[in-house]
Amino acid sequence: MPRILLTYPPSARATWYGDSALNELAQLGELVLRQQEPDLSEDDLLDLARGCELIISDKPTAGTERLFRENHTLVAFLRCAMDIKSIDIAAASRHGVLVTQAGPSFVHAVSELIVAQMINLSRELPHYFADYRRRRTPAQRMGRQLAGMTAGIIGFGNIAATLTPVLQALGLRVLTHDPYLVDTPPGVERVDLETLLGEADQVICLARYSQETDNMANGAFFSKMKPGSFFINASRGGLVDEEALASCLADGHLAGAAIDVGRGYDDQPTATLAYRAEVLATPHIGGMVPEAIACQARQTVQQARLILAGEIPEGAVNPHHARRLARRARS
Repeated sequence: MPRILLTYPPSARATWYGDSALNELAQLGELVLRQQEPDLSEDDLLDLARGCELIISDKPTAGTERLFRENHTLVAFLRCAMDIKSIDIAAASRHGVLVTQAGPSFVHAVSELIVAQMINLSRELPHYFADYRRRRTPAQRMGRQLAGMTAGIIGFGNIAATLTPVLQALGLRVLTHDPYLVDTPPGVERVDLETLLGEADQVICLARYSQETDNMANGAFFSKMKPGSFFINASRGGLVDEEALASCLADGHLAGAAIDVGRGYDDQPTATLAYRAEVLATPHIGGMVPEAIACQARQTVQQARLILAGEIPEGAVNPHHARRLARRARS
């Protein structure tokens, strides 16, 4: 019977993996559960994973070169998330270990959060909440309606495709800039970045983070945005020069910003922006709904089932380097 390690600590297991997926996983083999709280060292991981063919990992658990080199029984390392930056893919490939990731089950949840951020920014709702909680009667402020606004989406992937029809139903014009976009969806205007920044009332950053896009939202970027517009980042904190954004908020060029991500721990916002009065900050909770979490857990169960049957599952990151899986299938 194959041994399968699940690396979620006891305090997070029920929330981030769930009993249903756990029970399904247990039917596939001998399930090894982590008991350590809160940190799992590399030595601890090697001990836990001894004799395991599969590791299903939470996001903080790293897939290291040492793990792939020293654990000769390991066939696949499955990440129950899309974020695989803590996995050494090159090392896994060198040692013939298959790496998989979960799919984007959070697109609806993140899209909903973005709409909420847009409404909160344009109607200044947090100011009213704060005054009432201080037992003050707040002064009425003139808000701005979304209908008639222009939304500019940078990076048109799964979230943008889900968000766009919602924005259009609310009466917004939708622009997008994505140099890699093949087909422009109906009703969406594809423009260059400078045009998007100059015309959008709400700039929504959904670009993928890479060396190429690091600090893409810098001083020059923000200076080209329409005066009085809003900036929303629901992708990765590394896309944004935080000091530049803070400066444009402080001088009034931008009316506000909403950030669910930043350069802090676990991609959370940092104090540089999160403490500012013009910023709506949330601690990377865009995908934190039960439906999204359960979907990703179920995906890893299905991936594990296919791998143990000798197949390459959807979500494989390095399928052409799965030499250990090929050997297992032949044996």
